[in-house]
Amino acid sequence: MLQELSSNITKQNLGYSFSSFKDNFKFGKLNHVAIVVPDLQKSAKLHKEVFGAECSGEIEIPEHGVKTVFAKYENTKVELLHPLGEKSPIDKFLKQNPLGKVHHLCYEVEDLAEAIVHVKRMGVRTLGKKPKIGAHGKPVMFLHPKDCDGVLIEMEQK
Repeated sequence: MLQELSSNITKQNLGYSFSSFKDNFKFGKLNHVAIVVPDLQKSAKLHKEVFGAECSGEIEIPEHGVKTVFAKYENTKVELLHPLGEKSPIDKFLKQNPLGKVHHLCYEVEDLAEAIVHVKRMGVRTLGKKPKIGAHGKPVMFLHPKDCDGVLIEMEQK
């Protein structure tokens, strides 16, 4: 009865079935939390001097329209993001959140191509047709926040 109920719920509301979860695919560790910030240098200083993180230098990523600093902690990283010009995809986000705000979560995956096939099979849309190179120099793909509880998710090749 539970299986029948879950099947009806997923077919009506989610577009996929729980039985698809039986495969062995899973996300790896949380790689980083990304925060869009109004002042990259000030935020880097906060994470370094107040929170004790080891911070990278500023990295410009024109393909994504951002400048970034990574604050490294014992168990994860925080990516501090700032728009690289007014055409940046996060410029509007910062204007709507002038104090800054969490932008996305990034999870590592063993095989990005397999992960893309898996999430699409499960009814989750990707943002873009093919992966791009991310801030760590590795291929990444973003998942639509409307399919992920309102959260932008980044998958990064391990």
